[in-house]
Amino acid sequence: MDRAYAKLVNNGLEAFDTVKDLHRQGYREEEIYVLAHGESRTDRIADVANANTIGASEEGVIQSVANLFRDRGDELRAKIEALGFDAAEAEQYEAELDRGKVLVMAKH
Repeated sequence: MDRAYAKLVNNGLEAFDTVKDLHRQGYREEEIYVLAHGESRTDRIADVANANTIGASEEGVIQSVANLFRDRGDELRAKIEALGFDAAEAEQYEAELDRGKVLVMAKH
């Protein structure tokens, strides 16, 4: 599996700039994802930055349904792992999302 790109940023503006940089590097919109702790914040940043959220096509239908029954932290870790990160990395990134950071990920 190809290694996915990940960068933690402080806010939506930095996420927007990071997504623009990824577009310049040749990533297509459908290859770039943003993730914040709050679902509505994730959606807003993705809309403005021309990026995606992690959904059923990345996670698989079973994981997406399972997320309906998980707490937000478990759901975020599952989404991060769905893009190819291991459990320890997902835990570290999720802890930063708890602190208000935004995670920008890309995968060719």
